[in-house]
Amino acid sequence: MNKTTIKVKGMSCGHCKMTVENALKENKCVTDASVNLDKGEANVEYKDCLESVDTLKEAIKNAGYEAI
Repeated sequence: MNKTTIKVKGMSCGHCKMTVENALKENKCVTDASVNLDKGEANVEYKDCLESVDTLKEAIKNAGYEAI
């Protein structure tokens, strides 16, 4: 199992948190995703089948937020 932390800009509430988590979890290779609003980051656990972390950043972008 692999883990990464992605900085996310633009989140301000529980709905934002849930939107980002759900966007990340839509990827079949993601086993867990949790967002910390105070730190502005998403912690993601994923399997080896993930092409690259950029795929996760793209999912965050498509959800309407900025992944750094």
